[in-house]
Amino acid sequence: MNENCNQSNKYSNERNKMNKNETRAFAAPEWLRPRRQVAARFAPETRFEVRPVPPVPFRATQETEFERLKKRLLIWQLAELPKPELNAPLRRAANEAAALAWVTLYPLLVFPALFEEKAAAAVRQTERQARIYKTSRELLGV
Repeated sequence: MNENCNQSNKYSNERNKMNKNETRAFAAPEWLRPRRQVAARFAPETRFEVRPVPPVPFRATQETEFERLKKRLLIWQLAELPKPELNAPLRRAANEAAALAWVTLYPLLVFPALFEEKAAAAVRQTERQARIYKTSRELLGV
């Protein structure tokens, strides 16, 4: 038993020597070695106030007025052109014009002109589709 213990100590001593030799043989690179510390100097603290700016002006009160204007113009346009096939295109034109006008600075001023342009384009498109439909039915002899 004593012999096993001596042999075990012998191996551990050799291992310790080997570890010491290995650490001495391998030197840390320059960038890993500790450097002297540099004292940091800071300027006096500067405080300023940051106020977030909304991307679009707050328009809660304008929204109801804007919706009333949109509804009034749409009803007027639908009454002026009582064709049922124009109902969906005119509503779509009103929604598109409203979406475009809403991102401007003055949506209540811009919307009527935009809606007029979009409504005219919708009427032209519907009439064109009706002509094409009629022509294609004549060509097919249906």
